[in-house]
Amino acid sequence: MALMITDECINCDVCEPECPNDAIYPGELIYEIDPNRCTECVGHFDEPQCVQICPVACIPKDPAHEEGHETLYQKYIRLQVVPAA
Repeated sequence: MALMITDECINCDVCEPECPNDAIYPGELIYEIDPNRCTECVGHFDEPQCVQICPVACIPKDPAHEEGHETLYQKYIRLQVVPAA
């Protein structure tokens, strides 16, 4: 399951640089998470880094993007593949 940022976000800027998949970006009002890039840090860390660092606990799992560990790991693998030149 990808993560999402709720409207409790205070735009503190600490989550964006912690994301190893560059899935977090500034939205119109608050930071947002691209579910196509979010692996919940599977393949990188044991826990989602954004969740660990968020001072207001506004990053829950996104019920609209349910994915199991294996699916998240496959997404991680896909994101790590560098296209041949």
